[in-house]
Amino acid sequence: MACSPESLKNVPLFALLDDDELALLSQQVELKKFAPRERIYKVGDTEGHAYVMVSGQVRVTTVDEDHQEVIVDEPAHGEFFGFASMLEQTPHQTNAVALEETVCFEVDRHDIMVLIQKKPHAGMDMLTVLGRQFHSAQQLVRVRANRNPNEMIEEKATFGEHIADSVAGFGGSWTFIISFLVVLLGYAGTSLIFGTKSWDPYPFILLNLFLSMLAAIQAPVIMMSQNRQDTKDRLRSELDFDVNRRAESEIQGLSRKLNAFGDQMDDLEDLIRGKVSGEGSSPQHQH
Repeated sequence: MACSPESLKNVPLFALLDDDELALLSQQVELKKFAPRERIYKVGDTEGHAYVMVSGQVRVTTVDEDHQEVIVDEPAHGEFFGFASMLEQTPHQTNAVALEETVCFEVDRHDIMVLIQKKPHAGMDMLTVLGRQFHSAQQLVRVRANRNPNEMIEEKATFGEHIADSVAGFGGSWTFIISFLVVLLGYAGTSLIFGTKSWDPYPFILLNLFLSMLAAIQAPVIMMSQNRQDTKDRLRSELDFDVNRRAESEIQGLSRKLNAFGDQMDDLEDLIRGKVSGEGSSPQHQH
């Protein structure tokens, strides 16, 4: 559906264009309407289109290696989405779905070239869009990095494993050490006072039996807790590696997109300078 120049004025990126530039751009930009829950594009699409929000609500998502849906962006009015893939001419790496009735401008590389030729400063607005996407990627990495391995393990822990952690935590505390020492000295002292009339005279055979039974029970419980701690450490290392790999991939991808955009800006700058230089020399040539 063709759009009118007046509708383009409501988009912050196009608001500074004059009437002639808006008329030229309106002939190339197409207005798209999407129904609620309609897919705008999916991962792997190679149409090379980006979209500018006019009204409605859109959610841009991706799927991580754990097959979980991750929200990448929810663009507001006047913001781009799908811009990086359009600029780099690569398949989309995200999914975009309209959450409600949504209206967007559909643009391609040629539309952007025309816009920058007419309004070079629009390049800074697009760099701002890329910067916002870069910050969104950083925030996504931070959110994914906040997964607590302790919480993830606690969700899968059984009742017996909780008991093992509690026993190991109490057995390794000063409360247990001091209490056990007091009970041990009290038991031995009482037995020595009563002498041969004690229920457990020296050399405290009954006490040794209790201590052996305690050690036999406590040792495997502590080993269970240590195994769980090893699992937590291993999971923490895997999460750290996963986060570092994701961050490196995001930074490399955005760096390539920024470099490609910078090359296009250089080409446009040379074109504009050549055009201005040609216009400046034409009167002198006529003279």
